[in-house]
Amino acid sequence: MKFHENTTVYKFPWDQVAQGIWQRYPNPESSHVLSEDTVVRKVVDSKLHSKRLLTKTNRMPKWGERLISARNVNVIEESIVDPHKKEFCTYTRNVGLTKVMTVVEKVTYKPCPENSQWTIAQRQAWIDSKIFGLGYAIQKFGVERYKKNVNKAVLGFNFALSRLFPAPEHFLDSTHGHHMTLEERRQRLKDAAIETAKRARELAQEKAGPIYAACEGVRS
Repeated sequence: MKFHENTTVYKFPWDQVAQGIWQRYPNPESSHVLSEDTVVRKVVDSKLHSKRLLTKTNRMPKWGERLISARNVNVIEESIVDPHKKEFCTYTRNVGLTKVMTVVEKVTYKPCPENSQWTIAQRQAWIDSKIFGLGYAIQKFGVERYKKNVNKAVLGFNFALSRLFPAPEHFLDSTHGHHMTLEERRQRLKDAAIETAKRARELAQEKAGPIYAACEGVRS
């Protein structure tokens, strides 16, 4: 098993980050997230408990295609929000392809000690594989992909936060390094939504294919 941790600082107050987490999709960096559905939401001891199901694309390198044919994977996201302590914890894990690789992540969002108007996100991730003979290589690949996904997630969440809570200093285009106009930000969000919808349609067509073939078999 491989372990990885890192820390990110979002230049937004904790209250805004806590609101923004529920609205971070779609964004220009999240075209791999096809759908999100809330399964459970309840308040226990003044804490908000939620469970969500996310469907994401599962792009694999050439060598991985020999082991995995599935193009998508389901992820469970459980979270606990404590408004009194100002702590938001999310726990995510994949529920598909677990024999090949499991990724368990815990992220804790809380006010930054150095600046109370900022929020710090502390990430911990455990990557494992049970494939005999290839486990180490798959774990190593998983860690590197996780790091890249975290970078994209940070960029995407920052974009979503700046859309929800606009301020001139937050209109920075992370790709080209210049400040975006409001119209540019709207266009990027529109493009992200179109790409997400396209991928969702492709997923629906893939699922419908076997059903259509079966129906044709019955008719014949």
